[in-house]
Amino acid sequence: MTTTSSSLLGRLRGLFGAAADDGRLGSSVDAARAVDLVRDGAALLDVRERHEWKTGHAPQAIHVPLGDIDKAPRRLPKDRQVLVVCASGMRSRTAAKRLRGLGIEAASISGGMGAWQRAGGAVRR
Repeated sequence: MTTTSSSLLGRLRGLFGAAADDGRLGSSVDAARAVDLVRDGAALLDVRERHEWKTGHAPQAIHVPLGDIDKAPRRLPKDRQVLVVCASGMRSRTAAKRLRGLGIEAASISGGMGAWQRAGGAVRR
């Protein structure tokens, strides 16, 4: 494959959420992969509102509501990938994009907390 087609493929993977060949996250990951990544040491950031968090959250999650996302880097590990979850995947996409803009390797979990649970992710109530 030529360099031009390789870079095009990388850009398309980034646009559609697929991970690049270098092991980096794409802009989003499916919940099953997210469960594995968190199990392997990735940080999990929950950007739902406090009342949503109280209804159930992953035990290892760091809670920073989307409105406070600019404060999140202080609470996140500097040397790990960050997976971002919300109720459906909409707010987490916004948060992950903001974090990537701050230089943090972050991806949204597609389908939110429901998908996380269906994929076997733990939830504490």
